[in-house]
Amino acid sequence: MSAVLVTAIGSFSADIVIKNLKKLGYTVIGCDIYPREWIADSFQVERFYQAPYATHPKEYLAFIQKVCRQEQIEKILPLTDVEVDVFNANRQWFSENGVTLCISPRQTVEVCRNKQKLEEFIRQNGSVVKTIPTRRVKELTEPPKEFPVVAKPYDGRSSQGLHILHSEDEWVIFEMTQDPEKYIVQPYIQGDVLTVDVVLGADGSGAAVARKELLRTLNGAGTSVYVFADRALEDRCLALAKQLGIVGCVNFEFLRDADGTDHFIECNPRFSGGVEFSCIAGYDCVANHIRAFEGKNAEGYRLEHNLYIARKYEEYVTCMEP
Repeated sequence: MSAVLVTAIGSFSADIVIKNLKKLGYTVIGCDIYPREWIADSFQVERFYQAPYATHPKEYLAFIQKVCRQEQIEKILPLTDVEVDVFNANRQWFSENGVTLCISPRQTVEVCRNKQKLEEFIRQNGSVVKTIPTRRVKELTEPPKEFPVVAKPYDGRSSQGLHILHSEDEWVIFEMTQDPEKYIVQPYIQGDVLTVDVVLGADGSGAAVARKELLRTLNGAGTSVYVFADRALEDRCLALAKQLGIVGCVNFEFLRDADGTDHFIECNPRFSGGVEFSCIAGYDCVANHIRAFEGKNAEGYRLEHNLYIARKYEEYVTCMEP
């Protein structure tokens, strides 16, 4: 059996990724920064390794390379943005050693992981989706003219470092306490959060599955969602994915305002935390992700029935001491 390494298996997407890879016949090896006893899905993989933080790239890469050699890994599926960044910047060793990094091409990832570059790319390439005007804080010579605004790291993830500023006084405090080099600023838009799981295969074939987030964790993971068909939105997402050069599964996020206009927020070049919702709705994002990196076409899909889906947490005994 071919061996696949799945990273960050304590994350929301890990459970369905592991299950569906095993259905495909893969030997699944898992790793996470926390000990095995802290991670329920560590008992669903063939072998588990505790990893160093990907924020220490040298140590992290040495660890991953060791696991690849020991386990004869053929594919790696990273589940968090920081790991995608590390793999994207260090592709050569994996290419030379026959390990497929199941992430989109280098330039695609670089654009998607920089919110300002992504907004500029979309505007310059036909604007198949409506973007939110984006500026780097360091470029501003005076406070925004209208409030509220959203300030967030240009390469941020999971709402980390996000600030909603309601006045010039709050803006001044923000500038005094945060590094303007790292932040972008956008108009604040109220609306429903939409997440679209998008998969493209080798020939540009694929599917998009949309959902409205009804309940979310503080870091932006949906726990109750409404999966719905929206042909126009799906087609726009597929068109944007093709423009970006996406390969495999990614997720797009939008805000749908009171007028029904969808404002594009970001692309996460990995599985979404709620990718299992799309799988439950009938589209196997994991299998089609793998197909894309085997040079195969991705299956098409049209949702037949809109669905409400709720996630629950379940407890496991992972270790019993004497």
